[in-house]
Amino acid sequence: MTKLSVNDIHLGYGSTPVLRGVSFNLKAGEVVSLLGASGSGKTTLLRAVAGLEHPSQGTILLDGKPLFEAGKGVDLPAEQRSLGLVFQSYALWPHRTVAQNVGYGLVLRKVPQAEVKARVQQALENLGLGHLGERYPFQLSGGQQQRVAIARALVYNPPVILLDEPLSNLDAKLREEARAWLRALIVKLNLSALCVTHDQTEAMAMSDRILLLKGGRIEQEGTPQELYGAPRTLYTAEFMGSNNRFDAKVDQVGAGTLRLQGPGGPLLAQSRDPLKVGDTAQVVVRLERVVVADGPGDNRVRAKLVTAMYLGDRWEYLFEAGDLRLRAFGQVARDPGHEYWVELPAESCWAYAA
Repeated sequence: MTKLSVNDIHLGYGSTPVLRGVSFNLKAGEVVSLLGASGSGKTTLLRAVAGLEHPSQGTILLDGKPLFEAGKGVDLPAEQRSLGLVFQSYALWPHRTVAQNVGYGLVLRKVPQAEVKARVQQALENLGLGHLGERYPFQLSGGQQQRVAIARALVYNPPVILLDEPLSNLDAKLREEARAWLRALIVKLNLSALCVTHDQTEAMAMSDRILLLKGGRIEQEGTPQELYGAPRTLYTAEFMGSNNRFDAKVDQVGAGTLRLQGPGGPLLAQSRDPLKVGDTAQVVVRLERVVVADGPGDNRVRAKLVTAMYLGDRWEYLFEAGDLRLRAFGQVARDPGHEYWVELPAESCWAYAA
């Protein structure tokens, strides 16, 4: 069942277009992430859904009822949309206690005091904050402040929760932990959530579907597995992972497979765009697909190890073969200065039009 429907949204600032006809649906109980680089339009799109920005065209429907409909002049203010909103900055009032921050929206809605107290306590318990209701924001850690902001958004049971980079203010380790419990909380409470992030790992970990935006349009939409494992465009392939990328000439065209002449020699690759003999292709290979092999063979190049960097759970290698630079992951320490055979598996080489 569709909870939120966004259709053909256009929005700009003066003569500068920001959103250029964005459409998508959010199903009940689904988590969808808006992913993209700075300036792609993801935060503007979230704010348009929230009622904080005003599109010039399109419709936004919640449970089939219009929140925004350009053709009929419908544009409900944010406070009438009843959507839960978690800001990047948390936006907690420093002079109010945790309980007062969380319950403020209920007080504005003139909910009886006893009910406010009960619902606030339940929201805090859901987020492991039940014992912190009388503290002030400055007495909390960053992770606790983030949970207070989420509790405030959830306390009145909104039909959809909107999260604007909710983990960006946390340090790297806490961020990893937070995305796990936030995903678990969303699933446990069967929430419908729309989340903005610029971090592709965060989007994949938290989402049922990802909308990758580029220049105010959706570049590709799908599950995390689809965007990472089957990117339809060069932009998606580059954005969704750590990659090697280099140019190669098309020598031969087969059924979905190409023979290329690359900087390290002949190479078989999977065609992701229509290409013909003589074209220049952009080849993308994920770092984790590159293999340090034990000898010569197909799709292998002799390369010198420039450096090996220890990352804790793995090593990262940097190889050079003439003008070709290749990065790869591995589990063993290797000595820089030595030469190795490096394999780029044919099924993992994706060729796009340059």
